[in-house]
Amino acid sequence: MNRAVTLDDLVLAGISLAAGLLLAFLSRTLLRWLAKHAKRTRWSGDDIIVDALRSVVPWAAIAGGAAAAAAVLPLTRTLQHHTDQILEVWLIFVVTLSAARVISGLVSTLTQSRSGVAGSATIFVNITRVLVLAIGFLIVLQTLGISIAPLLTALGVGGLAVALALQDTLANLFAGIHILASKTVQPGDYIRLGSGEEGYVVDINWRQTTVRQLSNNLVVIPNGQLAKANMTNYTHPEQRLTVLVQVGVGYDADLEHVERVTAEIVAETMREVEGAVPDHEPAIRFHTFGDSRIGFTVILGVGEFSDQYRIKHEFIKRLHRRYRQEGITIPAPARTVALQQGAVVIPQQRSGEEMAPGATAAQ
Repeated sequence: MNRAVTLDDLVLAGISLAAGLLLAFLSRTLLRWLAKHAKRTRWSGDDIIVDALRSVVPWAAIAGGAAAAAAVLPLTRTLQHHTDQILEVWLIFVVTLSAARVISGLVSTLTQSRSGVAGSATIFVNITRVLVLAIGFLIVLQTLGISIAPLLTALGVGGLAVALALQDTLANLFAGIHILASKTVQPGDYIRLGSGEEGYVVDINWRQTTVRQLSNNLVVIPNGQLAKANMTNYTHPEQRLTVLVQVGVGYDADLEHVERVTAEIVAETMREVEGAVPDHEPAIRFHTFGDSRIGFTVILGVGEFSDQYRIKHEFIKRLHRRYRQEGITIPAPARTVALQQGAVVIPQQRSGEEMAPGATAAQ
């Protein structure tokens, strides 16, 4: 200390601290007002930025007031240097945390807007947050006068050993990044794997993909396994899809009448059932002369994969009721059995029925 601290020095230091606190209060009030207006906009990114500024600006004002107070006091060069370093580290710490929050929030917003769903792909968010925090940590070390070159060298050598020890984990990490970057699978998609697992993709993180089945059970699939699996995505390239319903009528039915009645029921179902596609054009295709019926396929339009069960349910009920009103019969499966001298002979099976296991014709 070059000289003794006087009353004027303390007053000026107090004024500096008070000015910093007042500026922090005013800036926080202003940013709170901006946050209310930001919530009215459609873009959620401005909410994230204003929220981060509400943390950075007041602390920066307080740090500035403290720095000004330290400058007016007759501190020694060493004490002044340490004080400046503490304030710089404090400010870097606050800015790093706020930057990590802002950037990870913007990445989360971007992934949600790309996928169009409420879920988020946390793998990008986590990677972004870790990178920002790591950069802030290196800046703090550099500010404190600690050389980061040996640290980076040690991290490079140690990173090789860690990479060898964590091959499976890194494989899942890069597989997840590849899946999201190629847009093969995104949160909200309905997928079915060749091994039988199916459901909605809830999240893709650094190690695994979480799939929610229609029964609300969660299936956890490692990213590496998902990247190598045969998979059907029922959401892309288009969420709408068609489902097939197999129907059969008797040989005595008027097929023109059957087609007209069925088309009316399809149109009615598409208009009235939730999840159906109202502008779907009814499609009926006769295709088989069966043993006891003429088979045909009805094609229904579905807005989303899980809607097909409700739509098929309603369509079959309405079609069965209308066929009964119109006198159109749906033949029951039939089997012809002939008796010859005590032996049972089954010359044919109808409607795709199979002989019961272990049953044989008597000799």
